[in-house]
Amino acid sequence: MSVREVVLLGSTGSIGRQAIDVITSNPDRFRVVALAGGGSSVELLARQALELSVEAVAVARASAAQDLQLAFYAEAQRRGYATGEYRIPKILAGPEAAAELATWPADIVLNAITGSIGLAPTLAALEAGRTLALANKESLVAGGPLVRRIAKPGQIVPVDSEHGALAQCLRGGRAEEVRRLIVTASGGPFRGRSRAELADVTPEQALAHPTWDMGPVVTINSATLVNKGLEVIEAHELFGIGYEAIEVMVHPQSVVHSMVEFIDGSTLAQCSPPDMRLPIALALSWPDRVPDAAPAVDWTQAHRWEFYPLDEEAFPAVRLARQAGIAGRCRPAIYNAANEECVAAFRSGRLPFLGILDTVARVLDEAPDFDEPGTVEEVLEAEAWARTRAGELVAVYQRDG
Repeated sequence: MSVREVVLLGSTGSIGRQAIDVITSNPDRFRVVALAGGGSSVELLARQALELSVEAVAVARASAAQDLQLAFYAEAQRRGYATGEYRIPKILAGPEAAAELATWPADIVLNAITGSIGLAPTLAALEAGRTLALANKESLVAGGPLVRRIAKPGQIVPVDSEHGALAQCLRGGRAEEVRRLIVTASGGPFRGRSRAELADVTPEQALAHPTWDMGPVVTINSATLVNKGLEVIEAHELFGIGYEAIEVMVHPQSVVHSMVEFIDGSTLAQCSPPDMRLPIALALSWPDRVPDAAPAVDWTQAHRWEFYPLDEEAFPAVRLARQAGIAGRCRPAIYNAANEECVAAFRSGRLPFLGILDTVARVLDEAPDFDEPGTVEEVLEAEAWARTRAGELVAVYQRDG
């Protein structure tokens, strides 16, 4: 079995760090050749680069290039390396650096960048013919039409646990035999609450996820279920299934990661304890599996797995996302960008919890009739409008209480 060479974008984030864990645990299967980070954690990025002996490193902030070089020297000194005992990788810096790195000679590009800045690297990797292990939601949510236009069949492998589960279950039948996809949701920390009971939720409460350890924006998206709205759009883009055939079920134990129902009444489910190392390993090795990538379900013990329908009155995020996806014409990008602005306002105390989706819904209602995007710039233009309008509405919310 040949070793797969990996370009890892977003190496200092949660997915990036876990990917490195998977890769270093399987040196006979994978080797990292290049890393990219935003530039806010140059010490960690330098440490990763020297540990992995990568050929190139990219930082999104041009001003971080000198800091990164100094971090390399400091890390080498900490390790006791003498001059000449180590090689500093090639350093790329600036907004285009990650996209340039995405074309670096490799077998796989794992895009774990957070935000719409991950779209350009996704397109660059696809155009360069690389297999893309995709953890950047915005590539498909905001840039779905752009990605669809250039991606070859099978070129994108999902990293999200839900979409990795769907990909596995879809192996169980032909495309024409699929009736619907069922994406599972933990329900977040407020599962079972009514809309009225969500009125006084604090950021600290919203950040206390019962199952997963994630970044603050993703964790709050899980509390509002916006993350499931984004995943419905992703599932549509990845698998070509109509929005009417993609459902969300609440499953608090987070062991069944998603399911596929077939036309004969059969349903296949993918089950494993909540551990992102499994879907990461599967994406890197697809279509093969990595032995012992993560612990399996202990079948010697009793288990109780619960499933509940989604309460769309208390949690309207999935309905709004589905409507945005069906409408197209940059509406998914607007949904995502407006939500990011509202989450920031909620975390800073400028917007109540229920105000997040109330504001997103209003931004979608007021959105001008954008064309279906043909370029990254057109996506960013729609997002900029959404962010501005969401900010204006947040200011009104603050003023009027």
